[in-house]
Amino acid sequence: MARLFGTDGVRGLANTELTPELAVGVAVSAAHVLGVGSEDGARPLAVVGRDPRASGDMLEAAVVAGLTSAGTDVLRVGVLPTPAVADLVASTGAHFGVVLSASHNPMPDNGIKLFGAGGHKLPDEVEEQIEKLVEAPDSWTRPTGAGIGRIREYEAGAETYVGHLLATLPHRLDGLTVVVDCANGAASAVSPLVYERAGATVIAIHAEPDGLNINDKCGSTHLDDLRAAVREHRADVGIAHDGDADRCLAVTADGETVDGDQIMGILALGMKDAGTLTADTLVVTVMSNLGLHLAMHEHGIEVATTAVGDRYVLEELRSRGLALGGEQSGHVVMPGYATTGDGTLTALHLLARMAGTGRSLADLAAVVRPLPQVLTNVRVADKTAATATKVVEAVSAAEQALGTTGRVLLRPSGTEPLIRVMVEAETQRQAVETAESIAATVRAVSPA
Repeated sequence: MARLFGTDGVRGLANTELTPELAVGVAVSAAHVLGVGSEDGARPLAVVGRDPRASGDMLEAAVVAGLTSAGTDVLRVGVLPTPAVADLVASTGAHFGVVLSASHNPMPDNGIKLFGAGGHKLPDEVEEQIEKLVEAPDSWTRPTGAGIGRIREYEAGAETYVGHLLATLPHRLDGLTVVVDCANGAASAVSPLVYERAGATVIAIHAEPDGLNINDKCGSTHLDDLRAAVREHRADVGIAHDGDADRCLAVTADGETVDGDQIMGILALGMKDAGTLTADTLVVTVMSNLGLHLAMHEHGIEVATTAVGDRYVLEELRSRGLALGGEQSGHVVMPGYATTGDGTLTALHLLARMAGTGRSLADLAAVVRPLPQVLTNVRVADKTAATATKVVEAVSAAEQALGTTGRVLLRPSGTEPLIRVMVEAETQRQAVETAESIAATVRAVSPA
């Protein structure tokens, strides 16, 4: 079978690609790989949560059935953000956690995300072990009688998570008016409550999930309603989450977008001022805008760069003991407070920076001036064209012409016959012309 796990768990069209049968198989396999029993012989324990999309009931039932059939006890926490489940894995001492969510994807999709002990994402080699067991469904002995797992509803889960977030708050939010777009997703009940308890006046929009409206023209991928609501209510700031609330984007009082790069820049400077930015280093992926790099350099902050994907940011943060990293998409990780990206936590600290300094979001975000960025997808016959001599020479010439205020990145697609050409430059025209020139060279080397 093709690789089951993608960049963020198992994902697909619910009931077609991601079937209940597959969910049972993944759950059983996860139980055998992650559910190592306690020393006293007690059954392993898993925390299971989900976002509110319609297929969640079906897939949650399948996962819970799979886990209990493999002798694993289940704490069912219901609809909660993905980072809440990760936090609860750690706070309850569970062996692992399962989240049914497809994040920012459309409602018909769903996914299975797994967290290991302590609430950490799984390394590739562990995912591969789980995949091998999914391929061999008859390779295990089913427990019977008292050996079958039991299910408990964990009604305190949401309150535990809210308390955890508020305990990280560096400054109360009194005086701030905040509009939060919950994407009709997992943040709908929790995030507005957190900001209110922190002292803000909160207007929540798209916070009425019905199972069908998650991410539907709302949330972090559709900011128009948030901009309109911020202006209507004369709010200080708007916060946008995605369906499972592991991301955060923002808009200023004037409706201007503040992306993940700018949010990381604001948080990095605040943490540096507070002496909590370990080694004065921020971790980002290669897709973060050069404007962030230039701004951080100007303020004495090192920027470490990883491959695309939050798992690589997490690996760098953990291996070096660093305190802040993330992606331009608004997936920000603060390891001192969370084991994975947490949109509500990110927003809470962004708002606290505003309240603590008395500065507007627009003023704070101005420290990062994003350079014009152009991304061109070039269809090719052979993706090795990215390393062909003529292409390498064209990229080198472009980089010399752009100097220190521009950047070129070539990246073969992992799933399609494409080479992605990304160019940043001081002007939009320069970025477009440079990208078109390199793309033409790629097409000449490997015409589709």
